[in-house]
Amino acid sequence: MTLTAEQQMEHIGETKGCADHDHDVIHELSKRLDSLWRCDQYIANAKGHSELEGFWKDIKSQEEENISRMKEILADHIDKGCF
Repeated sequence: MTLTAEQQMEHIGETKGCADHDHDVIHELSKRLDSLWRCDQYIANAKGHSELEGFWKDIKSQEEENISRMKEILADHIDKGCF
């Protein structure tokens, strides 16, 4: 890495709004919410292809469970004052 690039990045990460583990959950929750949002379209696109339609329905169900669990974990961390 060049000196200029190093100088441009030397202070990244000094200030954090929350602990890394909480940020990780929030970041992943955002990604999974985006994924869930697209599932209905994927299911609609798979009409007439029962195996693929079933696959997307399974993915949607799994994402709903993952999202629910992440929300519970975040709520617990907020209640404990970890944020």
